[in-house]
Amino acid sequence: MPPRTLASLAHALTTAPDLDAALMALADGLAEIDRLAHLALITYDARRTLMRERRLAHPDGIETVAIDTTLDHLPSRERQAVITGATFVDFGDASAEFARLLALPDIAEGGYLALKGLMFEGGLSGILALFEPRKIFGTRTVERFQPAEALFELAYVRSLEADARREAVQTLEDVTQRVHGEYERKLADLEQQLLRATGEFSATGAHERTVAMERELAQTREEARRSARRAEAVEATIASAVEQLEKAHVELHRRSEQLRQKTRTLYLIERVLSLDASTDSPRELADGLLALVGDDMNAERCSLLLCAPGEDVLYLAAARGIAPNVSEGKRVSIGTGISGRVAATREPLLVQDVAEAREHALLQDAYYTTGSFLSFPLLYHDQLIGVVNLTNRRMSGVFVEEDVERTRLLALVIALAAVNARLPERLVETLRV
Repeated sequence: MPPRTLASLAHALTTAPDLDAALMALADGLAEIDRLAHLALITYDARRTLMRERRLAHPDGIETVAIDTTLDHLPSRERQAVITGATFVDFGDASAEFARLLALPDIAEGGYLALKGLMFEGGLSGILALFEPRKIFGTRTVERFQPAEALFELAYVRSLEADARREAVQTLEDVTQRVHGEYERKLADLEQQLLRATGEFSATGAHERTVAMERELAQTREEARRSARRAEAVEATIASAVEQLEKAHVELHRRSEQLRQKTRTLYLIERVLSLDASTDSPRELADGLLALVGDDMNAERCSLLLCAPGEDVLYLAAARGIAPNVSEGKRVSIGTGISGRVAATREPLLVQDVAEAREHALLQDAYYTTGSFLSFPLLYHDQLIGVVNLTNRRMSGVFVEEDVERTRLLALVIALAAVNARLPERLVETLRV
């Protein structure tokens, strides 16, 4: 099965026949990010203020369990944030306790619970629950999951709107049938009265009675016509409201994506600054920076090469998952091989297909023939600091064009930390010693 991108997820959510199918499509998208995380949709009854059912997405379908518990069991701050539905609410160290309350499966090594209120017509109608394993390094799953959740929220609202439309159409049909039945009943009564009047009254009286009944019949027809016009107006109003709501949710998704990017920027800067402040060892800093980018991009094999001061070469500063015969300090001339060519052009290089990777003119290095890979330069004020190589994405995933844009931010943050700590100069002296 090809990897789930935002575009393919949007298509799957659009074509989903019901809410369970949309939830399964969202769970497939979550598996691309973190296959150990659990995803559940909790239905909420606003009239009874109860969380009624927990729908847990499994690879083989949806597992539904009745929980019938109130929101009052949640802490007041978290409960208010869930009711407003603005963003995911993190339960931190209390995650395991509230995960059990919501009947979510246990995670052996511990996890973090995040809840997101789903709004419909200005009120809370459901809650999306994400229970992810704890990580030492890397971005939290909930942060990378937010764009997919925003797409699901559109599908969720569309599903509720479709149910509301079906209910409105059924109500209109019932009203129309009732009006039509009443019209036919009155018409039959008028016909019976007309027949009785023909035999009971004189010619003059029968004529007056007939005129009165015809007038009543015309009035009944006019009432039926007005009822039909009101039904059409209600249908048009519903269609217009649905269109405006869809536009509003598209704008909401765009703003949510902007907020997610800003949040991720602050998170990366905070992680790098914390790493820079926590160690004075150039080796530990290089390993930490590489672990940060590797975990953020889900790469099992990665390497960091820095520019040797005063020389036109790169040297291997840190690596993980590469061949054992490649040692730290190994040098690569700028302009030679993948890393050297990326350093010379100062532009990222993305290869997605295995066959393409093997036939690529730049790939003469045996360590980069395993499939999809991404190589990008580290630049600071137009000064080349180094190159980062990523390959072997987890769960047989491939790097895509969206990842190239993500690496531009990573490259800037890592280059800033490396320059601030004088990492290229200090680490090359350490390797020589």
